[in-house]
Amino acid sequence: MKIQRLCFSCDLKDNPRLIEEYKQYHAKGNAWPEITKSIKDGGIIDLQIYLTGNRMFMIMDVDDTFDPIKKARLDVANPKVQEWEELMWKYQKALPWAKDGEKWVPMEQVFQLV
Repeated sequence: MKIQRLCFSCDLKDNPRLIEEYKQYHAKGNAWPEITKSIKDGGIIDLQIYLTGNRMFMIMDVDDTFDPIKKARLDVANPKVQEWEELMWKYQKALPWAKDGEKWVPMEQVFQLV
């Protein structure tokens, strides 16, 4: 099985209270089980989000079953995922260079040690 790493970025609204609420939703064991199931069912074997200030970085390790177009279609058809995404927009904001409707912007790898 081939593993691929994908990285994305998104901003949070620059509000300390909202940032803390967002972190609580993502604290260990707090993410909705339907969301973590959807992630795993989509071929994502690990997903991590890091935060500095109000800028977030998401690192996804995916297996060869991952298809971003298929995952997006499944997410649109899943009411619980849509509820979660709507809730998260209370905290998130698009990067200034994001395309219309784009939340998590793919990052370009510019260096790798090994």
